[in-house]
Amino acid sequence: MNPFNVFKYVPLSVMRALALFVAWIAILIPDLKIKRIIRINLRLAYPEFSEEECDSFTKTVIKNQALIAVESIKCWAMQPEWSLAQIENVYNKEILDEALTNPNGMLAIVPHLGTWEMMNAWINQFGSPTILYKPVKYKSANDFILEGRQRLNATLVPTDASGVKAVFKTLKSGGFSIVLPDHVPHPSGGVIVPFFGIETLSSTLAPKLASKTKCALVGLTCIRNSNNKFDIFCTKLDNPDLYSRDMEVATHALNDAMEEMIKVCPSNYMWSYRRFKHIPNLGNPYKATNEQLIEYLKNK
Repeated sequence: MNPFNVFKYVPLSVMRALALFVAWIAILIPDLKIKRIIRINLRLAYPEFSEEECDSFTKTVIKNQALIAVESIKCWAMQPEWSLAQIENVYNKEILDEALTNPNGMLAIVPHLGTWEMMNAWINQFGSPTILYKPVKYKSANDFILEGRQRLNATLVPTDASGVKAVFKTLKSGGFSIVLPDHVPHPSGGVIVPFFGIETLSSTLAPKLASKTKCALVGLTCIRNSNNKFDIFCTKLDNPDLYSRDMEVATHALNDAMEEMIKVCPSNYMWSYRRFKHIPNLGNPYKATNEQLIEYLKNK
C-alpha cells in the first residue's frame, strides 16, 4: 500500500490545520531557503514594496503555499467527485464553453496560481484532455500523483517531443489540452521577455502551439474562497499577439496575460519557485549577493 493513501482518511480541515502549523514554524526560521526565494522574487516583481510589506506578503505566501500543498494531496487521494464537490462558484464559464466549440481545439493556460489540482476534476468533465506529465523524483510520491490523475479522463503524455506531438495532434483534432506555461524552460525552449517587468527566460511551448493550430486560448485559475471552498475563474485570452509567429512577441503577450491573472490574487501565486533563474545582466538572482540585486534593480 502506498503510504500517501492515508490522506484519503484524514479530513481536509485537519490537513489544513497541520499545514498552517508547519507554515508558522517556517515563518519563525530566519534563514529558511524558501523565504529567501520568495523575498527575492518579490523584490524583483514588486520593487515598490517596503520591507514591512515584503515581510507581511512573504508570510501570507508561505501560509497559502502550505494550504495549496495539502489541498493538492487531498485531491490526489480522493475520487474526482470529491474535488467537484469543493467547487462553489465558476465565473465566466461562457468563455470556456465557447472555446470548447472551436474546431481548432482549446488550450487552457493555467499558471501556478491557487489550487490548480482541484480544478482538474472539473475541467475533465468537458472531454479527455491531453496533458504533459513530468514524473516526480520519489517513486511512492510519483505513483500516488499518477494514480490520482489517472482517475480523470485525461491522457497523460511525457514532457518530451513525443508528448508535445501528442498535444499538437489533440488540438488539431479539435480536442483540448492544459499547459502550465510559467515554468523555467531549457534555453532552447524559451526566449527572454518581460515577466512582471523582469527580462527573463520564458517558455515558448504554449505560443508555438497557439501559432501552429490557431486554437482557442482560455486562462483558468482555481482560488480558495472565504468559505474554504473554491472558485474557478475563466479568462478570455484573445490578444492577437498570442498567435504571432514571432516567439518573442507571442511569449511577451502570454506573460502579460498571466500577470493579469496573477494580479487578481497575487498571494496565491507560487512565489517560492525560482522563476527568474535566467536574467540578462544579472544571471541567477538566487545566487546573487544583496548588493548585486540592489544594483540590478537600480539600473533596470
